[in-house]
Amino acid sequence: MNSPFFRNIMKNNLLSGLTVGIIALPLSMALAIATGVPPQLGLYTAIIAGVFAAIFGSSKINISGPTAAFVVILIPIVQEFGVTGLLLCGLLSGVILIFIGVLKLGTLIELIPYPVTVGFTSGIAVVIATFQIKDFFGLSIENFNGSYLDKIYLIFTSFHTINFSEFSIGLLTLFLLILWQKTKSKIPSALIALTITTIIVAFLNIYVPNANISTIASTFSYQIGDLQGNGIPPIPLQFSLPWAHLELQEINLELIYKLLPHAIAIAILGALESLLCAVISDGMTGNKTNPNKELIGQGITNIIVPFFGGIPATAAIARTVVNIKSGATSKLSSIIHALFVLVSITFLSTYLSYLPMASLSALLLVVAWNMSEVKHFRNIIQVAPKDDVYVLLTCFSLTVLFDMQIAVAVGIGLASILFIKRTIDLYSIELINTENLTTHPDIPENISIYDINGPMFFGAAQNALKTLLNTNEDTNTVILNMQNVSMIDMTAIVALKSIVENFESKEKKLIFCGLNERIIKKLEKANFNLNKENLNSFKSLEESIFYAKKL
Repeated sequence: MNSPFFRNIMKNNLLSGLTVGIIALPLSMALAIATGVPPQLGLYTAIIAGVFAAIFGSSKINISGPTAAFVVILIPIVQEFGVTGLLLCGLLSGVILIFIGVLKLGTLIELIPYPVTVGFTSGIAVVIATFQIKDFFGLSIENFNGSYLDKIYLIFTSFHTINFSEFSIGLLTLFLLILWQKTKSKIPSALIALTITTIIVAFLNIYVPNANISTIASTFSYQIGDLQGNGIPPIPLQFSLPWAHLELQEINLELIYKLLPHAIAIAILGALESLLCAVISDGMTGNKTNPNKELIGQGITNIIVPFFGGIPATAAIARTVVNIKSGATSKLSSIIHALFVLVSITFLSTYLSYLPMASLSALLLVVAWNMSEVKHFRNIIQVAPKDDVYVLLTCFSLTVLFDMQIAVAVGIGLASILFIKRTIDLYSIELINTENLTTHPDIPENISIYDINGPMFFGAAQNALKTLLNTNEDTNTVILNMQNVSMIDMTAIVALKSIVENFESKEKKLIFCGLNERIIKKLEKANFNLNKENLNSFKSLEESIFYAKKL
């Protein structure tokens, strides 16, 4: 335990945990505010998720907590159902994530095409950046609700209310964040930028008349029992039931039905974000994350988080990358980062409450830019096939103009259609020209040989059906060479039955060639008699041709 190796591991994970904790502190508050809830709820999420996702998840170095990806999907939930509805959605999403992990569907989620994920993330980045304009410029907008286009309209019509003091602070914060990142210093840019601007704003608000620059303390208030005040409460965590503010009669199936679509969207997006983070971190460290165990860990986390007032959580890519670059090697770094946030709430809540709203908006603008994937977005448009470009633009537009719930559903639907289309493209059925069949040049004209390649399922089956039903009238024997058919589904089986019945009515004969054992068993289950005079099956093409000639 006292070996240099052990001390080095402890030191690396301690430093990386503290570094990530410094970044997570303001970012968690900013993300909570962007979602429409008090900043402390973001801090509670970072604490609980940092501990439980590390304990129950598979990844050794992932950092979990509130993420920018969730902001867009959580805003409409808060506006419609309030904080209680948000907590219940988080709880339900946790249950769904556990089901996904237990059913071992984690690998399927990883198969969602790249244009879909880029479309989501780029759309989320645009929405987050747009919503920060209000606080960044200090605009006076009383009711900043409605659709994306409604908010754009409110922003443009409110620019005459710009507060140049707040805009200057936002601009200074943005400048410091960008400048400090270019120095390649190990000290987080957020710590430098927010410390400087917070000191400046505190001075201006005290000594400059009518400065009135918005801070967390001037924007948010709290009341916990007999304790009340402004800013962030100095109480670290309190256990409470997520449904505590609902009457007993309000908790019913109708409420669950209303929340369930939102919870599914949160679960799917959380699963995507967690597994994408795991892929990136595994690539950087050489570790191997079990996707299903990771989703179960995220599910357990999201079930626990609402009982402490936290919002939905998932693995955070940016914080995980910082964690790795800071030398993290174990789950200890995530737990240390959570403990740092806990200690900060307990002892530094008064100072954290002085953080300027404009500075937090500037921080989220940088986050939005980093997650926008501008280079990848542009690259897909320039070099990808048209189908991928259409999928990208559709997911992006739906995310921005409507909401993530619609975008997630349509995106997964498009991903499925794209997969089916490309699988069908691999399928082919073609007539072998008997005159040029060098191995068997003496095949009679009344025998046709069709070569089928690729999986036969519903899309491909219809193509085969049309082709075979349109065979030449002079043909009375058809050989289907299916040596390169890997699978067959129920639609294809029904299509083959239709072909058999059609051939029987026209007194034509059908011979299957090269069927694998799995397909033979499926056909036998579907009551295909492969030993009839007009329907046979042989292993090789030579046997099939010999039998056809014999007939």
